[in-house]
Amino acid sequence: MAGDSVIAVVLLLTDLLLYVAAAETPEVPMPPWYVTVPLDIAMVAPLVFRRKATLWSAYLVLLIGIPHSALELGAASGLAMMIGIYSVLVYVGRKQGLLYLVITLVTSAIQLWADPPEDVWVLAIIGVFSSALCWTLGEFAGARRAYHEEVEARLHLLETERDQATRIAVGEERGRIARELHDVVAHAVSVMVVQADGASYAVDGNPEMAKRALQTISETGRGALAELRRLLDVLRSDGDDEPRVPQPDASALTDLADRIRQAGVPVTLAIGSDALAGLPAGVSLGVYRIVQESLTNTLKHAGQGAQAEVVVRREADVIDVKVTDDGAGRAKQLVPAAAKHAAPPRRLTVPGGNGLIGMRERANVFGGTLEVGPAPGGGWQVHARLPVRLAT
Repeated sequence: MAGDSVIAVVLLLTDLLLYVAAAETPEVPMPPWYVTVPLDIAMVAPLVFRRKATLWSAYLVLLIGIPHSALELGAASGLAMMIGIYSVLVYVGRKQGLLYLVITLVTSAIQLWADPPEDVWVLAIIGVFSSALCWTLGEFAGARRAYHEEVEARLHLLETERDQATRIAVGEERGRIARELHDVVAHAVSVMVVQADGASYAVDGNPEMAKRALQTISETGRGALAELRRLLDVLRSDGDDEPRVPQPDASALTDLADRIRQAGVPVTLAIGSDALAGLPAGVSLGVYRIVQESLTNTLKHAGQGAQAEVVVRREADVIDVKVTDDGAGRAKQLVPAAAKHAAPPRRLTVPGGNGLIGMRERANVFGGTLEVGPAPGGGWQVHARLPVRLAT
């Protein structure tokens, strides 16, 4: 509004100077000052609000310009109308600008026809060319304004997309870290709890067994602490020059099975020939973590005397992982005699806690599938199929 106020003041001073100059010439009759000054002020006042209330300002200028130009009080009426044409075109739109231009030209033509001056055609030509000039300037300014708005909209869209991509990346990284922490901590704590329970029962009757259990607890705890330190070092480190410990992969399944056996759950491990050959690092880690989480759940939930079986096979470009336990301590699945020869019921995938969520996420990352649920005849079964995409 500051710039528009300056324009209004300049036009007002121009008209007042013209009035003073005309008043010193007796041959030119002029209205009294108490008519001229209020009309001059009213003529330029709407220009102050031409950006905030463009249409109101433009049509007030047009309305007040009729008596102002009829009394020949100065050039403010014509200039204000030209500014109105420009403002409506730029700040409102081409349709409203064209309507205002037509109304302005018709009004001016009627005034020239009603009281034609000696140089009527000169004034008419000047009015038409002035209107055309203001329209052209308005088109350029409108195009520039639209361009800046489009640039701002695109920048805002880019910032929104960048923020969204950042949030997605942060969410994915948090999920990955949560899976790794859960796999490390849950497995180690489960082994330690089972060993601690066994040691509490064997401490009086079989001290040697209790001693072995305590040794297993100590080793498992140290291993878990080392894994946690490694993960925390990776999160805290900003550089790439820090030493890195390799992640476990499918080749470590034998060691994993041995640890579970030491924890008290007999594990049968069957790995097909060449099943683990040439596995990508991510898929190999996924196989290891799925088996680890499945055996940890067996250790925690299957009950005393449970046995587990791990089968890993390679089928063309898919690696098939199946972990089952007999669920000792669970009620066996009862099958009615009439239903023995019927088609087997469809096994549903059941939701689970963080462990099952982590296994599903690992399978989904590689475009695989995961089925978790009761096994036929009792027990529990985890069945995962992960595509193996070898580089060619």
